[in-house]
Amino acid sequence: MQLLIYIIVYPFLWLISILPFKLLYAFSDLICFFLYRVFGYRKKTVQQNLKLVFPDMDEAEMNRITNRFYHHLCDMMVEAIKSLSISEAEMKERFTFKNIELIQELEAKERSIVLMCAHYGSWEWIFILQTYVKSRGNAIYKRIENKYFDRLVKGIRAKYNTHLITTKETIPELLRLKNEGVLTVNGFVSDQTPKPWKAHHWTEFMNIRVPVHTGAEMLAKRLDMSVVFFRVKRLKRGYYETTFETLAENPNDFKDYEITDQFLKLVEKQIYEAPEYYLWTHKRWKHKDKSPEDYQ
Repeated sequence: MQLLIYIIVYPFLWLISILPFKLLYAFSDLICFFLYRVFGYRKKTVQQNLKLVFPDMDEAEMNRITNRFYHHLCDMMVEAIKSLSISEAEMKERFTFKNIELIQELEAKERSIVLMCAHYGSWEWIFILQTYVKSRGNAIYKRIENKYFDRLVKGIRAKYNTHLITTKETIPELLRLKNEGVLTVNGFVSDQTPKPWKAHHWTEFMNIRVPVHTGAEMLAKRLDMSVVFFRVKRLKRGYYETTFETLAENPNDFKDYEITDQFLKLVEKQIYEAPEYYLWTHKRWKHKDKSPEDYQ
């Protein structure tokens, strides 16, 4: 059944991917109309999250942000599909790096890197980073249930020397690469909520106390990797600029969870500047009324 679904769906994905960008974004607008206006996909969750985070926001502003968020969400969907056929030159034109030398300098010091980001702006085209560095790229991800689509996504990333690693594979694979002397750049999307009974750290995110992921920080300390935050700014439709910021060149010099807290503060700053580009469809604050003691 998985193969049949892949055989049926893949040609449509390919046809979408070869559309010129003008038509691609027209298709995105069509998707947005049905997703937001007709079906109201997770609209209640989006508005609940916005009300929670911005309690003083008026209804008109909330509707404006919600509308822009859904348009951006659909743009990211079609941009992900565009990855099937987009050329390296065009991706470099549309996804640029403001200070790539920061990564290159760490690489020259023979430092492997934990690259932390949020579900903000766009993270679909970050793998083009590998064309600017020599280190092997790894992205930590959740395996796609359909093994054929999972293989497809891995193949797209592999074009630029980026390898997808599941959470369970992360520690043994990165230990192996470290022991072999391989420098790596390892991407973690670290802003979503963990299972609260497994959380080691609770802190305030957007002024709300929640459990947070600490795996990226703990792995950086265990393997002595520098920690870098990357901020994605949407310049205009289909164009993004990434800026890097070192959180810790030597992570073991920092107290536990200090790096994670610093990362979340930078994510908050992004959200306050332009909230429409955050992923509001996820129930990030669903454990807000709990505490660590509830799971002991």
